[in-house]
Amino acid sequence: EELKGDRAIVLAAVQKHGAALQFAPGELKRDRAIVIAAVQQDGHALQYVSDELKSDYLIVLAAVQENGDALFFAPEELQRDRVIVLAAVQEDGCALQLVSKELKGDREIALAAVQNYGAALDYASEELKADRSFVLAAVQQNGYALQFASGELKRDREIVLAAVQENGYALFFASEGLKRDPEIVLAAVQENGTALQFASEVLKRNRVIVLAAVQNYGKALQFASEVLKRNRVIVLA
Repeated sequence: EELKGDRAIVLAAVQKHGAALQFAPGELKRDRAIVIAAVQQDGHALQYVSDELKSDYLIVLAAVQENGDALFFAPEELQRDRVIVLAAVQEDGCALQLVSKELKGDREIALAAVQNYGAALDYASEELKADRSFVLAAVQQNGYALQFASGELKRDREIVLAAVQENGYALFFASEGLKRDPEIVLAAVQENGTALQFASEVLKRNRVIVLAAVQNYGKALQFASEVLKRNRVIVLA
C-alpha cells in the first residue's frame, strides 16, 4: 500500500502499463504528469483519471491518439469536439459510433474513419452511405463495407467491383443483377473462391469462373454446377 503512494513508482508503472493507474491513490490520479504518461501508454487509462483531468483537453487528445475508442471515457463536451473526434477516428475508425449525429455526417471526420476501417461506414450518416465517392473509399479499404452502402450503390458496378477485389465475400452484398456479371464474379472468386456460392446459377456453370474459384480454394468446387463438379480439369485444379 505504501508503494502505491510513491509517485516515482507509480510513474514508472504507468509508463509500462497505463492501466496500472487504476491502482494509484486518488491524489496521483490527479497528477497531470502521471495521467499523461498513463494515457499515452494506454488510452483506455482515461477511465481511471480524476474527473477534473478527464476534462483536460490535452489529456483526452493524448488518450484518443493512442486508442480511438478511449473517446468513450471522455466527457460529453469533448466527444463533440471536432479535433478530438478526428484524432480518435484516425486511430480507430470504429470510434465513429461514439460521436454525435452531427459529426457522423461530417464528411471529413467520417471519411477519416472509413479510410482507417471501411466498415465504419455503418456509423456514417444515411447521406454519406449514398455518397458514391465516399462509399468507394470505404469499400476499397474493406470490401465488407458494401453491406452498409445504400441500395442504389449496391447496384453500382464500379463500387461493387472495388469491394469484391478487396474481399471476394462482399459479393454477398451486391445486387442480384451484379451477381450475374461475369467480370465482377470472376474478380470475387479470384480473391476468395468461396464467393462462388453467391454467383448466379448461370455463372456457377461458367467454366472459367469455376476454375478460378477452385484454383483459389479447392473446396469451392462444392458450389459449382453438377456438370462442372465432374469436369476433370476443374477437379484436378
